[in-house]
Amino acid sequence: MDRITEAAGSVPVVARADVVVVGGGPAGFSAAIAARRMGARVTLLERYPYLGGLASGGMVLVLDDMNNGPEVTVTGLCMEMIERMERIGLCVHPPEEDRIASEAMFRKWARWGLYDFRSQTKPEPIVFAAAFDPDGWKRVSNEMIEESGVDLRLHSWFSRTIVEDGRATGVICDTKEGRQAIMGGVVIDTTGDLDVAASAGAPFQHGSYIVTTVFRLGGVDTEAAERFRFEEPEAYRKVDLAARRTIGGSWEHWWLKTPLPGIVWCNCPHMQGFDAIKVEDQTRADFEGRKRIYRMVDFVRANLPGFERCYVVDVAPQLGVRQTRLLEGEYVVTKEDVMDRVHFADTVARGRDYYTPYRAMLPRKVDQLLVAGRHYSATEGAQKLSREIPPCMSMGQSAGVAAALALDGGMSVKAVDPAAICAKVRAQGGDPGDRPSANARLVARAAE
Repeated sequence: MDRITEAAGSVPVVARADVVVVGGGPAGFSAAIAARRMGARVTLLERYPYLGGLASGGMVLVLDDMNNGPEVTVTGLCMEMIERMERIGLCVHPPEEDRIASEAMFRKWARWGLYDFRSQTKPEPIVFAAAFDPDGWKRVSNEMIEESGVDLRLHSWFSRTIVEDGRATGVICDTKEGRQAIMGGVVIDTTGDLDVAASAGAPFQHGSYIVTTVFRLGGVDTEAAERFRFEEPEAYRKVDLAARRTIGGSWEHWWLKTPLPGIVWCNCPHMQGFDAIKVEDQTRADFEGRKRIYRMVDFVRANLPGFERCYVVDVAPQLGVRQTRLLEGEYVVTKEDVMDRVHFADTVARGRDYYTPYRAMLPRKVDQLLVAGRHYSATEGAQKLSREIPPCMSMGQSAGVAAALALDGGMSVKAVDPAAICAKVRAQGGDPGDRPSANARLVARAAE
């Protein structure tokens, strides 16, 4: 590859904060709010003109993997988002009395995606999960950021990490005004792709998984579609299978209801063979996804009752990326850790029935840097089982608290006591997983 040499120059420092959070997705939003509620001065950087990341821009419109049987395992800022969106009519979740395994409840809630998709029983039990509207997420995020006093800088594309004597001290962003520097006592990488930690020289592995151009359809008669499914199951099965083949890969429920009547969410097509940190692959995936979407729309208009007058409302502005770079931190969570519900002495976050140790958020070779989100320190197999939005928000909240504690104590983030993180997260209404579920299969694994 040919190269050019850039002229050396100075970059203006436009902001100084105690905590700099890079990436305004669910984990970054949670980290920023949590640190600010601890009294830290926080600057949150986001490349897009909205907050929410894959929750809003990627239109991943169900919050799941946040229950262990009847126990709700992810609370805190994730639950606050759900409650606020519900109050404005843009979030739906099943009441406690409906969270059972029965055919009636499955028919009522399955098309919202609010069932235990990992269950081996039929019908799958209905659990606490939430379906939401992407603009509802943006609206509530803005309100909470304004209320908290976080210094938010949108339209700021991360460029590189500033590292001094092995310690992250800030970041440089590209903007319409030119390059800008933002300095901080602790930097939190919530980019989803490990951009900040990789730039700082932290070790990582390169993973790969399916990508998706998520879209929504309007003009859908969901009642007619569900009648067809339950009254003519064999005919529905044939049409549904053909539709899924037409788009080239999807989950079993390729369309789900949303809080907006007549508008359904389609978390497909599933596309393999694309590296989501390569420009060429991202471009090809966006083109390929749209081709598949309109091919499917033509098919369901002609063949699926309830979809005769459907139309594309929007295609997610962000490519649905599930896995790229994964941190190789102080501890690497394995698939066995997740599957066996391993509980760690330094647990600071949790998902459904799995736990995240603080060490999995700590990069090696660089200090004053934390990682929270789907790019945390885990193997590819472990990450595929633990990358949902609620556990990422749990990690983000703990990262924000940890950063504030480090600064308050004048110490490295690596020296922060995990028990102190958990205590402060609980004071904010969160569940950091320090008290393992009674019905989980636990294997004690102490911090090294």
